[in-house]
Amino acid sequence: MVNAGAMSGSGNLMDFLDEPFPDVGTYEDFHTIDWLREKSRDTDRHRKITSKSKESIWEFIKSLLDAWSGWAVMLLIGLLAGTLAGVIDLAVDWMTDLKEGVCLSAFWYSHEQCCWTSNETTFEDRDKCPLWQKWSELLVNQSEGASAYILNYLMYILWALLFAFLAVSLVRVFAPYACGSGIPEIKTILSGFIIRGYLGKWTLLIKTVTLVLVVSSGLSLGKEGPLVHVACCCGNFFSSLFSKYSKNEGKRREVLSAAAAAGVSVAFGAPIGGVLFSLEEVSYYFPLKTLWRSFFAALVAAFTLRSINPFGNSRLVLFYVEYHTPWYMAELFPFILLGVFGGLWGTLFIRCNIAWCRRRKTTRLGKYPVLEVIVVTAITAIIAYPNPYTRRSTSELISELFNDCGALESSQLCDYINDPNMTRPVDDIPDRPAGVGVYTAMWQLALALVFKIVITIFTFGMKIPSGLFIPSMAVGAMAGRMVGIGVEQLAYHHHDWIVFRNWCRPGADCVTPGLYAMVGAAACLGGVTRMTVSLVVIMFELTGGLEYIVPLMAAAVTSKWVADAFGKEGIYEAHIHLNGYPFLDVKDEFTHRTLATDVMRPRRGEPPLSVLTQDSMTVEDVETLIKETDYNGFPVVVSRDSERLIGFAQRRELILAIKNARQRQEGIVSNSILYFTEEPPELPANSPHPLKLRRVLNLSPFTVTDHTPMETVVDIFRKLGLRQCLVTRSGRLLGIITKKDVLRHMAQMANQDPESIMFN
Repeated sequence: MVNAGAMSGSGNLMDFLDEPFPDVGTYEDFHTIDWLREKSRDTDRHRKITSKSKESIWEFIKSLLDAWSGWAVMLLIGLLAGTLAGVIDLAVDWMTDLKEGVCLSAFWYSHEQCCWTSNETTFEDRDKCPLWQKWSELLVNQSEGASAYILNYLMYILWALLFAFLAVSLVRVFAPYACGSGIPEIKTILSGFIIRGYLGKWTLLIKTVTLVLVVSSGLSLGKEGPLVHVACCCGNFFSSLFSKYSKNEGKRREVLSAAAAAGVSVAFGAPIGGVLFSLEEVSYYFPLKTLWRSFFAALVAAFTLRSINPFGNSRLVLFYVEYHTPWYMAELFPFILLGVFGGLWGTLFIRCNIAWCRRRKTTRLGKYPVLEVIVVTAITAIIAYPNPYTRRSTSELISELFNDCGALESSQLCDYINDPNMTRPVDDIPDRPAGVGVYTAMWQLALALVFKIVITIFTFGMKIPSGLFIPSMAVGAMAGRMVGIGVEQLAYHHHDWIVFRNWCRPGADCVTPGLYAMVGAAACLGGVTRMTVSLVVIMFELTGGLEYIVPLMAAAVTSKWVADAFGKEGIYEAHIHLNGYPFLDVKDEFTHRTLATDVMRPRRGEPPLSVLTQDSMTVEDVETLIKETDYNGFPVVVSRDSERLIGFAQRRELILAIKNARQRQEGIVSNSILYFTEEPPELPANSPHPLKLRRVLNLSPFTVTDHTPMETVVDIFRKLGLRQCLVTRSGRLLGIITKKDVLRHMAQMANQDPESIMFN
């Protein structure tokens, strides 16, 4: 059924691999790469370098440099990604605090840094120091009262609007590709699609700057997803410096897979989680060599970020925590409930967000991206300021929710009623009854939860850099902390119940509400992205707690099951389909009993397939065919009568070859015969000089018979990354199936609009 030559003959796939003229082997924008050909070109290049290395010492050194260039690229990616992440963290910290006040001794200090340097700061009032002044103190010399509150409120809104306006303007003017999360597009690019400029230098610069602005503005978005895009831009930049990667799109994608791992590594301080995220979530082709290099890039990136130490606590993330209490089997029930909540929230978010984004694309709303960002920022700032849990940055909120209540905590969430006779070590405080502060915090968290759920739906997908990891984790952490406090109080007041009797004695530290927040965060992130293994690893790397893997696994698996019951797509796959990118998801199953003949073109009633003959068409005939059609390539046959297949010629290479021949070869005119055979055809004596184009001919195009099941064809397209596949019967050409045809057919079988596949 499948042409064996396509597999065995790929070594000499083409004659022109020594690149006889420029631009051959490159692809046009919004086209898919040919993975088989890229692999073959790299094999030939490697074979040539190996044979040359035996000729001289210099060639041997060059071969060593070529072998080490991959590791050099990984080192550079890790260094730059780690540095950028550190700079972003420091800048966000300062600009977030700038909305509330300024440091008098040095305006570039954040609130925390300002109070570190002050000699007048006491432990009890560690958030208050004379050097840090709120805007009301600075402008009207008042720190308390209604007028001070209103002035601080207005300054908070004005700074938020300024940051958001700057961000959306920079994106719109300089780098339109810098908007969004970037992960759906990275997934599409790694599957072999070309989006020129998406990983360019301008995109890198603008995304880094605007990411700081949008996170500081207080919008409900995170920097973690966009950091993957930033790291991939670094990968693209460094791969363009080495010909091994710049001239081979397949090899370049191996570098980008490793860069994605480095991005997650610095986003969460989770190098192993980053590698698994790249493998599970974004990569299409992930050989073992890429796994090692991803690990190295993630390691270097994490080490660089650790050297910068942006949070001043020797940790890579703001919400690193350590718990001291083990979990008990009875707690699995609330953990699984949090998993169910995460799955339901994921489904709700995906459906509402996609509906809103589709409305943005199809109505006049999409014509006013700046106004949309300004309105959402204004609404967010106005509602967020009165509630202390939405006023602060989302990372700080998650950090507080994850925190275990120690003896020195000043948070409202730790306002328990203490037993005056308590003599216990500091890190083992028994469960206590909740005080007024805890009850106040509970209703504030409930309001914050509703607000976050609603506002994130409208924020994700606007024309600014926007990550989804942190808002999703915040939603889960708020729900989890409330459940945790509820279970804790239940265990304290009803420790004689059969559920608590075996493991929670009076005066013991039984329940850790912070752990519930962490499990809830994992559940909600899993519900939205459908990650499982990488999610659990990222979460335990975040918390440094190996003994909490089982609760995290239970929540992650439950949230995935619940979310999958309503639809298999995660948020990134949903955005890929919304944008119409030609992405064949490996996770999708094709179970329909159709054949290649049902999908191939031309169909009945359509004009015959446009083909080239091996030695009977003129240059003018081929140029006319190229001008009148927009196909990416043409099958080459012996003659129109026999339709015996010889090979396949790419449109771009035909254009370049003819243009090059007209410029460099004498005697090539419009009525010159164009031939693809080894020997020229017999021509009359006065005929113009013929043009040999065998070097642009793929002599082993992938072929299937007309009775091949589409299930097999889809699998071939997925696993070999084909652009097109020719359909034959007994060696006679019948038609062609392109990647777009496969995607259209799959959409049709799933009762979706087949024309929603926009590109190539």
